[in-house]
Amino acid sequence: MVERGLESADIVFYGELIKLDTISNTYAFKIIELFKGNYEPKTITSFSESNCDFYFNEKGLCIIYANINKNKTLINISACSPSQSMDFGPGFPPIPFEFDSAGKTVPKNEIEMKLFDLENKNKSLSTFIYQLEKLRQYKLAQNTITTQMKNDFSDKALIISLIVNAILLLTIIFLIVSKKTSNNRITK
Repeated sequence: MVERGLESADIVFYGELIKLDTISNTYAFKIIELFKGNYEPKTITSFSESNCDFYFNEKGLCIIYANINKNKTLINISACSPSQSMDFGPGFPPIPFEFDSAGKTVPKNEIEMKLFDLENKNKSLSTFIYQLEKLRQYKLAQNTITTQMKNDFSDKALIISLIVNAILLLTIIFLIVSKKTSNNRITK
């Protein structure tokens, strides 16, 4: 889920939904931790333009996989992405109804409904923590590769520097030996 989300999204971050407008379907997020993408401002706005987009109904912490518009100012969050809030997991929650053998709905009492909601929130929180840790591992792996690349570059630069210094030293020795040889010929 995390791998597919990282592949298909332009930007992935852990953030807080700080403003929501359910009439115009726009949401503002404060970016807490960026996992993929280059985005400098600490807040970003989302827009929804179809029924396939993710809709939020309350403020809170979220993991967002989104695509950025051409102006690089707005994001679009697909409902097919693994985006989620702490209370609402990715995808759609299961239907809280059961059916009897005749296909009729079996009514649930208040305790069963509360238990159903609690189970869903528990699954959502578990998925949220799992995703956050996977994204942090991904980010750490990206930073490790960058550090290794820097170390490789430093090692290569050091080797080239040593070779250049050796060539310069050999040139100086050659010039000194040549000068002494030519001075010895002149004095003879």
